[in-house]
Amino acid sequence: MRNATSRILIGTLTGTLAGTLLVAASASAQDRSDWPESFTVGTASQGGTYFVYGSGWANLIADELGISGGGEVTGGPTQNMALVHGGDVALGLTTMGPAAEALAGESPLAPGLSMDNVCALFPMYETPFSITALSDSGITSIEDIPDGARIGFGPAASTSDTYFPAMLETLGVEFDRRNGGWSDLGGQLQDGLIDVIAFAAGIPIPAVSQLEVQTDVNIIEFTEEEQQTVLEAFPVSAFQIPASTYQTLEEDARAVSMWNFTIANCDLPEDFVYEVTKLSMENNDRMRDVHRSAATSIPENIEYNTVLPFHPGAVRWYEENGYEIPEDLKL
Repeated sequence: MRNATSRILIGTLTGTLAGTLLVAASASAQDRSDWPESFTVGTASQGGTYFVYGSGWANLIADELGISGGGEVTGGPTQNMALVHGGDVALGLTTMGPAAEALAGESPLAPGLSMDNVCALFPMYETPFSITALSDSGITSIEDIPDGARIGFGPAASTSDTYFPAMLETLGVEFDRRNGGWSDLGGQLQDGLIDVIAFAAGIPIPAVSQLEVQTDVNIIEFTEEEQQTVLEAFPVSAFQIPASTYQTLEEDARAVSMWNFTIANCDLPEDFVYEVTKLSMENNDRMRDVHRSAATSIPENIEYNTVLPFHPGAVRWYEENGYEIPEDLKL
């Protein structure tokens, strides 16, 4: 009798479990009914941290959520705001300075247009502003940069190109402005076509690491006075580039920085963005595998976004996990 009863119970439980799994599978399929068939992450030029971080993050999403996607080379944070706002890419990476300008209708790409259909997802890392020259140039400080020096500021309208020229002008540097992708500018520096590269990218910057392997370089820090002057004039924070970042550095290098966040078109489905946020925030080890700057891609750093509203899907994950989002940063 016991065996018969056991068989009945097992059969009932098996049937119940199978039914539950079918319901779960059906619910999962239904939840994804409004998901995009594919997605693109707007990054920046090859040779920069944005491209490595954004492409790796896109691959992680695609692999884990089973949706086709990848990174796309763009002009960087300023263009990414425009691309995400217009729905040309679903996801992207931006810096808080260009984000604030775009939201206020002050983007150099579309003056007067408030890019208000862009939502924040999660913090990435701080972008330090740093300067690199070849060792045989004799340039070891900002003061050493000669008048008329050919300085590469990265892609046009990038964070570096938007802020670094103005910073150097504030510090009294006169220069010939050049633009290009970081890898391309690294080649130009080696070939003597430019004198200095003014980088704004997450560290370690692949192009700088590559230069170190191929030649001798100087990584130039701000003096205390120069740093204070820039802090008073621009929306940046004090930063120290750890000596362990590059072979060239013997001690930490004084710099300034700006925070970066991942962004999404605000019209993306809440469930999709929830899953993207959950995957990214609950797997920091895998994010660090993408790029080691992702060590700061953690929910505790959401406080550094005071500009963009968070996507409702991201808000849901944060609040479920005990992180408070200010009301003025909710849609």
